[in-house]
Amino acid sequence: MDLTPGPDTGRPFVFLARPALYDDTTTRLRPVGAWVRPRAAAAAACVVLGLGLIGGAATGSWLTGESDAAGGSRNAYVEAGELWHSVPVDELFPPSIRGEGAGPGGADRTWNRVAVAPDSTCKDAFDPLLRKALAPAGCLRLLRATYADATRSHVTTVGLLFTKADAEAMRALRTRFTEEGLDSRPDLMPRPYAAKGTLAAGFGDLQRATWTLSVLPDAPVVAYAVSGFADGRAVTDPEPAAEAMKADATSAPGQAGLGNDAKGIADRVERGLRKTVTAATEKSS
Repeated sequence: MDLTPGPDTGRPFVFLARPALYDDTTTRLRPVGAWVRPRAAAAAACVVLGLGLIGGAATGSWLTGESDAAGGSRNAYVEAGELWHSVPVDELFPPSIRGEGAGPGGADRTWNRVAVAPDSTCKDAFDPLLRKALAPAGCLRLLRATYADATRSHVTTVGLLFTKADAEAMRALRTRFTEEGLDSRPDLMPRPYAAKGTLAAGFGDLQRATWTLSVLPDAPVVAYAVSGFADGRAVTDPEPAAEAMKADATSAPGQAGLGNDAKGIADRVERGLRKTVTAATEKSS
């Protein structure tokens, strides 16, 4: 695919009795068959015991979630993929999000929701190049909401793209985005949700200033956020949130803390999603 710009348990000890080669009361040799049969039975019993211990250990691992290949993790993956139609919007996108220490210099932030988009397909939701990069995972449903900071100076759209991909495909997509730096390319920046009649009405493609995007490794979900100025000003040099959040950032998005907005909101929405998956998995188990 061409994405070039331009488009504490030890092992059990089993104690065996002294081999009964002699009858201690008569000092006579026992017949060989009389000895072999009990010994064979004891060996068989040890095999059964060993298999039982191995099975028990595997079951314990599954119950405690220690194995990534266990049924528990697969159930969690499935649960995550079904949340888009079974969880209230206020649970996925809270009316207000608190970001303690999430602002520049560790300042506290608060973001208030100004709009929620109807759940939709991915048609026209991404620029062509990003849509092409995400295509291998497929698009099941897209959920979005837009927030404003407490000063109503910044607006941020956060999105959860629920894909059709299995765990292996999602891991492959995550690896590609990370190794090829696709999550930091301006030409692969997500689009905002500009709701009419709201503070974000003028938040269009040209107003995108900074963004973050994450392909989750344990859920069929791509989480992202994109931020801009609420006054509608265009931004000529958008930059990834990771860059805008650096202490020595001199760009307008960096100085304004827009990177902190994008990253702070995306992280908290993603964290809420994981908590919801955990609760749903425990309830169904």
